[in-house]
Amino acid sequence: QVQLVESGGGLVQAGGSLRLSCVASGRTFSNYAMGWFRQAPGKVREFVAGISWSSGRTLYADSVKGRFTISRTNAKNTMYLQMNSLKPEDTAVYYCAARRNNIVVVTTTAYEYWGQGTQVTVSS
Repeated sequence: QVQLVESGGGLVQAGGSLRLSCVASGRTFSNYAMGWFRQAPGKVREFVAGISWSSGRTLYADSVKGRFTISRTNAKNTMYLQMNSLKPEDTAVYYCAARRNNIVVVTTTAYEYWGQGTQVTVSS
């Protein structure tokens, strides 16, 4: 099985920054795509950003484009989400996800593996 563990969430003021990490274990991720999703209470889980593990191609949701940056360290099977200029509407549980395909997609059902989530709270 593939295990995904997120970390780095917390409470910050609007305009602040956080860096999330996701460590993957269980197998090589050379043929995988990975991404970040978030879900706020009463709202559907939504795509935030994704990256192809082999090519490094990235995709961002319009709501975070220019503020968030996704990256990875292949040798350590670790993915990051640098979040800058945070807004209260960014408040959510953030999930790390992976799929056995190198193409990044935005639908939650396309991802087979999920972490347990890390809470991000942005105060106004």
